[in-house]
Amino acid sequence: GQAYRAGTVNKADYWKPTLEDSLTLLGQIPLLTARIFRNIWFDGKHIPSDPTLDWAGNYAQMMGVDDSEGFKEVTRLYLMLHADHEGGNVSAHTTHLVGSALSDPYYSYAAGVCGLAGPLHGLANQECLRWLKDT
Repeated sequence: GQAYRAGTVNKADYWKPTLEDSLTLLGQIPLLTARIFRNIWFDGKHIPSDPTLDWAGNYAQMMGVDDSEGFKEVTRLYLMLHADHEGGNVSAHTTHLVGSALSDPYYSYAAGVCGLAGPLHGLANQECLRWLKDT
């Protein structure tokens, strides 16, 4: 943002630091959310990250709910269903909209998370969990 406003970064090159910030953010989400989960439900006893696992498998392991491969597969499915929004819901649309103004990726992500607060969108998460439980 500062370099762009100062005129030292061309708009066409702005994607480079944005991509770096976005990848950093995506890499930190599983660690952050697993730590919050463990703080609330497991007295703050954290499980370290395992770089030999894929993104979803590592997240499932850090949560520490179930060490089985089945739980890791359900976590992969759950995350894939949530990732496949294609911009049609409130949080994805809001993230894209804020990002289109060349906002910092952290601001864009935060805006999208705020979109989850509404009962019409946030309820989809519970409905997905209910569907997984019934399947």
